[in-house]
Amino acid sequence: MRPPLPALAVFDLAGTTMVDDGTVAAVFTEVLAAEGMALGPEQLARVRGAAKREAFRTLAGPGPLAERMFGMFIRTIRLRFAARLPREVAWASATFAWLRARSIKLAFNTGFDRATAEPLIAALGWEAGFDALVCGDEVEAGRPSPAMILEAMARTGVTEASGVMAVGDTVLDLQAGNAAGAGWVVGVLSGAHNRARLIQVTHTHILASVAELPGIL
Repeated sequence: MRPPLPALAVFDLAGTTMVDDGTVAAVFTEVLAAEGMALGPEQLARVRGAAKREAFRTLAGPGPLAERMFGMFIRTIRLRFAARLPREVAWASATFAWLRARSIKLAFNTGFDRATAEPLIAALGWEAGFDALVCGDEVEAGRPSPAMILEAMARTGVTEASGVMAVGDTVLDLQAGNAAGAGWVVGVLSGAHNRARLIQVTHTHILASVAELPGIL
């Protein structure tokens, strides 16, 4: 049985706590097009939430081509985010404050590499309020592996997965939460995947956004 409140809340970044304005999907499509590859909506949907290097390996196969596309993606996405500052999902900061007021530890896990994620978190003013940031390039396997969630637990000293709340906007986020044994596996509809897709994965809650988290706790 899960405890009354989580000890640790692990949040995805783009689409979950940071507004997903289509930039990530657009850059994926542009990078593939530059290499003469077309990406259908369903193919893109399947890799949303994955570590970005792993996503390109899935789409192009392991090897120099995937590495070249990953490098192009990172350079391009950083330029796009630098040109247009990120925005938080409405009431995300208020939700973080509500959780911190109840001594719940906070962590981010993201498919971005650290050099991309840290400036985004800083621009949103969140760097001082979180206990851990785990990036896709820091673990052996990205989502749906539970590795990033387990690493967030290790970095914050939380030992019981039943006390973890995993929150994300993609099927891979929910699969990772389940694989970690998280007590709360929460999907939000503010990002990449809609309700019809998310409900196909085991979950405890599907919410409109992170603004509704206090209501379920």
